[in-house]
This record gives sequence, C-alpha cells and structure tokens, in this order.
Amino acid sequence: MPYAVIELRIVPEPAKKSKTITSNKKPNFLVIMSDEHGAQFSSTYGHPIIETPNMDRLADQGVTFEANYCNSPLCIPSRASFMTGQYVSTNEVWDNTKPMAVDKLTWPYLLRNEGYDTALSGKMHLVGPDSLHGFEQQLSRDPHIEEPLDHYRWSDGIPQATEDWYGVREADPGVSPMIEADDAMEKAAVDFLTDPARQEKPFALCVGFIAPHFPFIVPEPYFSKYYPDNLDMPKLPEGHLENLPPSAQRLRKMFGLDGKWTEDEIARARAAYFGLCTYLDDKIGHLMDVLEEQGLAENTVIIHTSDHGDMLGEHGLWRKMCFYEQSANVPLQIAWPGKFEGGQKVTEAVSNVDAVATILDLAGVELDKWDLDGQSLVDTLSGDTSGLNGYAISEHFAHGTDRAMGMVRSGKWKLCYGHGDPPEVELYDLESDPGEFTNLANSLQHPETQERLLKILLDQWGDPDEMTARIVRDQEDREIVRNVTGLGTIF
Repeated sequence: MPYAVIELRIVPEPAKKSKTITSNKKPNFLVIMSDEHGAQFSSTYGHPIIETPNMDRLADQGVTFEANYCNSPLCIPSRASFMTGQYVSTNEVWDNTKPMAVDKLTWPYLLRNEGYDTALSGKMHLVGPDSLHGFEQQLSRDPHIEEPLDHYRWSDGIPQATEDWYGVREADPGVSPMIEADDAMEKAAVDFLTDPARQEKPFALCVGFIAPHFPFIVPEPYFSKYYPDNLDMPKLPEGHLENLPPSAQRLRKMFGLDGKWTEDEIARARAAYFGLCTYLDDKIGHLMDVLEEQGLAENTVIIHTSDHGDMLGEHGLWRKMCFYEQSANVPLQIAWPGKFEGGQKVTEAVSNVDAVATILDLAGVELDKWDLDGQSLVDTLSGDTSGLNGYAISEHFAHGTDRAMGMVRSGKWKLCYGHGDPPEVELYDLESDPGEFTNLANSLQHPETQERLLKILLDQWGDPDEMTARIVRDQEDREIVRNVTGLGTIF
C-alpha cells in the first residue's frame, strides 16, 4: 500500500530578502570544490586526527556551515545541482550518464553576464557535448569525463558484485594519475591568479580537485603521517550489519562491500584517505597564499565545498550514494575578509544550492528573476540566521538504488525516504544518535516529526509516482541512444 501521507503538501515560507553588500567593485570568487570529502573528515569539523590547518585558517576568516549537505550523494547529479542552484528533481540530471541541457542556466553564465571572467581548473564532471556550461575556459583537464560510464537502469534491479570492491586493497603511498591531475590543476589555477589580467576585471575561478576521491594513493609524507599509528577504525556496533536498512543492503550487494578485508587493509585505506585530506588542505592553503601575495584577498570571496563524502567503512559501506552523514554532509566554508566576521559557525541545515544563490547574490545578480531552489546565505554570513528555511534536501535516483530516494535534514532530525511499495523510511535523532544506528521511523514516538519532514520532500517532488515514471522513461530513452551509438559512448 502507498505511504499514507504522500498526498500532503506544504509550501515553505519564502526566505527574507537578503541585505545588500556594498563594495567599490564586484567581488572576485575563488570556488574550491573537492571530490568525495565528507565534512567530518577534517579538523575544522572536529575530527580528532586529520590535520587540515588551512581549512581551519579559512574558518578563522569566515563562516563554517556545520550542517551543509550535498544535493545528491553522487558525482554528476551533485555537481549539476551546484552549477544550476537546483535540486536534481528540478534539473533532471538523474545520474552519472545524464548530460545537462546545453541551454541550462548556470552561475558561470550569470556571472559572465555581470562582466566576470570565469574559468574552471580541473574537475566539474559534467558529461555531454558541453562540459563547461558557462565557464569561458578550462585551464586544466578533468580526467573523470574521459572514461566511459556504464548506463544504469532501475528495471535491471541491483546487480551482484562478482568480487570485493578493489578500492580498499589499492591503498598505498605513491603518485597516481589523479594526484598528477590535481597538481596540474593547482599550477593552472596559480597561473590564472597571477596573470595581470586579474587586476582589470572581476573573476570567478572554480578549482575542482579530485582529492580525496579514491584511488587511495597519496604521496609521502601524507601516507605515513597517519599509517600505521595515527588513525581510527570504523565504528560498527555488534549486529549492526545484519540490521542495515534496505538502501544500505543494496549498496553492499552492488559494490561488493561484504567486509572481507583485513583490519590492516582497512587501516591503510583510511590512512590514505586521511592523507589525501591533508594533501588537499595544503593546496587550499597555497591558493589562499597566492591571493594574498597578489593583493587579491581583500576583494575575493572564497567558497570551499565538496560534491559528496565517502563512507570509509562506516556502516559497512565505502564510497557514497547514501544519506549517512559521512556521505551526504559536506563542507561549506565562505570567507570574505573584512566583509564577514571570521570564526562564525552556523548549525542550521543548508545545502549546496544555497551556496549557488549566495554566489549570485554577492555578485549583484537579481535572484528573483531565476529559477533557483536555494536561498541566499548573505544575511547568515552577516550573523542573521532568522531568514533560513531550516532544512536541507538531498536526492538520489541513480547507482545503487532501484527507486527514488530523498533525505531531509531539519534541526536535529534526519528523514530518509525511498518511494515504493512498501516505502522505506528512516528517521534519526542526530543529537542523541550521531552515528545513525537507531532508526526511529514508524516507532510511534515521533509521528509528527516524520510527517513534517516527509511533506517537505514530497512538496519538492510533487507526485512521486509521476516523477518515478519520468526517470524510468529517461533511462529507457538513453539506453536506446547508447545501443545505436555504441557502448562506451560518453553522454
């Protein structure tokens, strides 16, 4: 039977119009987007082991959002949301083989319309005939769009992995092609920032690093900084794996995450990931130094976020594609020296579509004219959180699921919902249960909270059955195109 409350709808109150930030000229933007970096895996967000002094430095200069969420725990849908300021259910970039429409409006397009130079160094991972979507130039290659991706269809069900996921066992000190790509991205970004042209007109530079995304290979001394004695291990209460929700069980089946690795293999993988976080942090620090050396720091807004996190063995999972905090909670730091007070921490739930609205607002773009799902955080950056809508939405329609899935975070509560018959519902109290080990859904303890959060998600989705039908049709259409053009086509 369908879930009883799916026809209920709410319309959130519109956020307050943001205050105007005045400046003698438009601010520059340095947007740093890491890959697969969960917020909690940094000293800035409280990790007791991982050293990220430059993220700490950025926090001292600006505002750190402690409950920021990616809008999808998967690469391309998340990045499409970050480019458009729209949820996946709005822009319909469902999965990693779905191209974004070439005429889709993005924040680089809107900033160029305001007179900005825009550039991308490295990864944005948007497939299709247009990989830039508004950026004027790509300074350094994105290796992740150079490899064909497998098409994924719900009608195929969840495939069984034939072997354990290789990513854990490959952990090692060294230099991978991804490290080489990150180093090239950093150099290209520095060349851009030191070009005298940066003094002539406002710019928006987005640097898309791959770290700390697997492969878990990192140069020395980053690996030995954590392995073997300076790391922690996944926390798995007795019997937890046997009682995982269906969404997690599907992921373990699809990616061969049955936990047959040795403790040392797991330790090496976590140490390498920790090292990659510090390696990334050093690059963030270098870019901040260059801004200061070039006299650009005073009028440059720095934004640091990520597309999603990595489970790192927590809940018996690796990679992403779920709504546990390690996968869905990502950094969001925003600093503008002299404009916003440093050292601020915001605990209210926000998401990356809000970061997009903030970029546009700070650049002087009239937000009301554009179809954005996010709200500007400019007032929040000035210390006023009263206008926040108080929730964050994340969605997953792709690899490792056979149904539409969504998450809503509001206050201490997180709801996860999988649309189907029967529906899959999880409800967590993150204050009393930060590890998300106790599912309170349908316990009759918090029915009003469960209903309230579900209505927020369904207000975004509209009719979930109709949305499901749209996704299935899209999957079938693209399968025909792939069959005609040949396997290996990069959409």
